[in-house]
Amino acid sequence: MSEKALENPSVRRVRQALVEAGVGDKVVAVSDTTRSAAEAAAALCVEQGAIVKSLVFSIGGDPVMALVAGDRQCDTKALRDALGLSGKVKRPDADAVRAATGFAIGGVSPVAHTTDLPVVIDASLGRFEAVYAAAGHPHCIFPTTLDELKTLTGGTVSETISQ
Repeated sequence: MSEKALENPSVRRVRQALVEAGVGDKVVAVSDTTRSAAEAAAALCVEQGAIVKSLVFSIGGDPVMALVAGDRQCDTKALRDALGLSGKVKRPDADAVRAATGFAIGGVSPVAHTTDLPVVIDASLGRFEAVYAAAGHPHCIFPTTLDELKTLTGGTVSETISQ
C-alpha cells in the first residue's frame, strides 16, 4: 500500500511542488499511518514535536493555515494576531479543509494547496534538525526544516502561536 501511495494524485502534487521549489522530490511512503502527530512520530521513530501539524482555521470566514509542532497546541488568538486579522477563529469541517487546501484531513500538506492560504509557522519547530510534514496522504511524509518551511510556504514564523 505505502509505495502505491506515492502515485496518489495529491501526493504527486506535493512531490511536484517540492521539485519546483528546488528542494527535490523527498516524499517518502511509510507502512504505518501518519494521520496524527502521535502516529507519525511512532512510524518515523522521532519525537512528537518533530511532526508538523498542518492545521486549517477560518478567521472571519477566510481560511488560514498554522504549522504547529506535534507536541504543541495552536493558540488561536495568537494566530489571529500574527496574521493581523480580526474576526472569529473557527475550525472548519472536513469539506472546507479540502476546499481550501485540496487535501483530506489526515494528509494535509503545508505545500501545494489549491488556494493561496496565509501561513503562520510555530517557531518551536526550530528545536529539531529535521521535521516531518504530511505529503497529501496518510502514508506519505517529507522531511524538512523550519527555514525550508518558511521558504516553501512564504509563511511567517511566530514565537507565540503554540503553547
